Amino acid sequence: MSAVDFETLLRRVIREETGLTPVAPAEKWRGGDLVLRPGKPGVQEKSWPIETFFHKVVMLRNRLRTLEQQVNASDLPDDQKVKIQSYITGCYGSLTSFNVLFADEEDKFVGSGE
Repeated sequence: MSAVDFETLLRRVIREETGLTPVAPAEKWRGGDLVLRPGKPGVQEKSWPIETFFHKVVMLRNRLRTLEQQVNASDLPDDQKVKIQSYITGCYGSLTSFNVLFADEEDKFVGSGE
């Protein structure tokens, strides 16, 4: 087995075991740039490929999901689990602004709806 084949196999096993799946950005954003334009004159703007930013948003979402799984599987008292879970749900809610980037509805952030 080549190193590339082994890496591909390992990535597939990790995705399947952690429940992480590849996520695609919405078609309209592919190949685009994220531009931060300062409000202060004379300050240079900063831009990144949207795919780079999107990847970081997806990594954050995946880490929140992993944290949620870890909390649910922990030996913490139920009241502590509920408290931590509410913080995680709040994080999801704060990140719903980024849902515009996702192609598939099931990949989007969902908050508490409050």
